[in-house]
Amino acid sequence: MGIENFSKDVVVVTLPEQPQHGSELEAVSNMFAETVDRDVVIDFSKVEMLTSETICGLMILDKLLGGAGHQLVLCNLSPTIKQIFVRTGLVTVFQFADDEVTAIECVRSRHLSWADSTP
Repeated sequence: MGIENFSKDVVVVTLPEQPQHGSELEAVSNMFAETVDRDVVIDFSKVEMLTSETICGLMILDKLLGGAGHQLVLCNLSPTIKQIFVRTGLVTVFQFADDEVTAIECVRSRHLSWADSTP
């Protein structure tokens, strides 16, 4: 798993080929245990298998980030992995982007729209 501080506002996490027991996402959640100060992009480009533990870890991370006003964006999902989210109904729970660049733009545009609407 790779964790990259893309900017002061965004962390990009690249999951390994076969995420095991959600421990990768637990490590990311632990990074934010005290202070949630960034948005997170999860890159699925290497993922070939998705476990229930990984899905649970994503849900926990999404709730943690959302509660602090930050967002989680999933990107680079293969058609097979994306179909898992569709069939489980989780496609409505998470935010998706086709690639890392689009995911980061999505996060940034949300922050810009918040800044523009502030009185």
